[in-house]
Amino acid sequence: MNMEFAFLLAGVLLILAGCFCLIRTYHLLKIIIGMELSMKAVTLLFVIAGRINGNMELSQAFIITIIVIEVVITLVASGVALDLYKKYGNLDVRNLRNLRG
Repeated sequence: MNMEFAFLLAGVLLILAGCFCLIRTYHLLKIIIGMELSMKAVTLLFVIAGRINGNMELSQAFIITIIVIEVVITLVASGVALDLYKKYGNLDVRNLRNLRG
């Protein structure tokens, strides 16, 4: 089995695991972890795409952009999680409807 194919399969499985995490739960921390897992899988797929095409420089530029976007999204989601926990004492996303500015 080819090494690129193995990494491609691992990336797809990680994306599926992250999506399952996002869909299956109402706990905001688990949703953030599932989102992080999916984003790491996308990063892995960009590495594989750069290696297959022979254009690692462009792949690395995309990966840096993905990492920055991922950090910003995680930071905002963590802030929402802290507010949710402070107000309701749990991280159930169904309580997000009740949060008002």
